[in-house]
Amino acid sequence: MEKYRTQKKKLISISEVIDRTGYGRTWIYNLIKKNSFPMPVKTGERTIAFVESEVGAWIDENIFLSRNQAA
Repeated sequence: MEKYRTQKKKLISISEVIDRTGYGRTWIYNLIKKNSFPMPVKTGERTIAFVESEVGAWIDENIFLSRNQAA
């Protein structure tokens, strides 16, 4: 638990994730099911959010992998 207290985190909504990735809601949930996208955080009884830095790292990793594949 101490690890999470020392670093400042920001939560973003699914709408923000959709805007940042360009993916639709259904596709994002499919990626989550496949453990290929950062897991959401439950913020309420029926609401979730995502850790902004995790989504950003996922985007960066996908850009890197896409640009560095053997041609």
